[in-house]
Amino acid sequence: MYAIALLPLPIPQAEGSNPLAMFIPLVLIFLVFYFFIIRPQKKKEDKRKQMIEAVRKGDKVVTIGGLHGVVTQIDETSVLIQADTNTKLRVEKNALSDVR
Repeated sequence: MYAIALLPLPIPQAEGSNPLAMFIPLVLIFLVFYFFIIRPQKKKEDKRKQMIEAVRKGDKVVTIGGLHGVVTQIDETSVLIQADTNTKLRVEKNALSDVR
């Protein structure tokens, strides 16, 4: 039986290599994340905020829970939705997912 000794070998380094070249892949990964994930999500959130701010009395809305109704009253942070003839619900504006 032979015993193999693991000796630390020196890592060869190219002469004249730029240490900044190690960060180029990280920068590229960040750019891909920004343009394919962060930026579209930010645009979607801005569009949703504009939609919520544009809610008016009489608009048909859908909540994130799936409730459909017509807006009857608007406060600063909430809206009153009439879901049926005798059913009114007060929900937060952030709970609205769609305005029709």
